Amino acid sequence: MGGKTRPPYPPEFRTEAIRLARQDGTTVSGVARDLGVSVETLRIWLKQADIDEGRRSDGLSTEDREEVARLRRRVRVLETERDILKKATAFFARETEGTR
Repeated sequence: MGGKTRPPYPPEFRTEAIRLARQDGTTVSGVARDLGVSVETLRIWLKQADIDEGRRSDGLSTEDREEVARLRRRVRVLETERDILKKATAFFARETEGTR
C-alpha cells in the first residue's frame, strides 16, 4: 500500500484498450503490455464494459455506480443537516427552559 497513484486513464483510451483486447488473435496480457497498463486493470475494464453492455450481470453498471455515489453523497449531507438540527433543537430547548 502507499504506492504511487496516477490520474485516471481517459475514457477514449479505455474504450480503445477494450476494443483491442476483444479482437481475435490478441491476448489481454499482450494488449496490456503494449498499452503500458497492468493486466488486472485491463481485466477490470473488460468486466465493467461487459456489465455496461449487458453481457454480464455480476456487478453494477457504470450508471448505477454513479447513482449510488450520488445518493451516498446526498445521504451524508442529509445526515449532517439532521445532526445540526438536533443540536439546534437541544440548544433552543435549554434556552426556553431558562426563560420560563
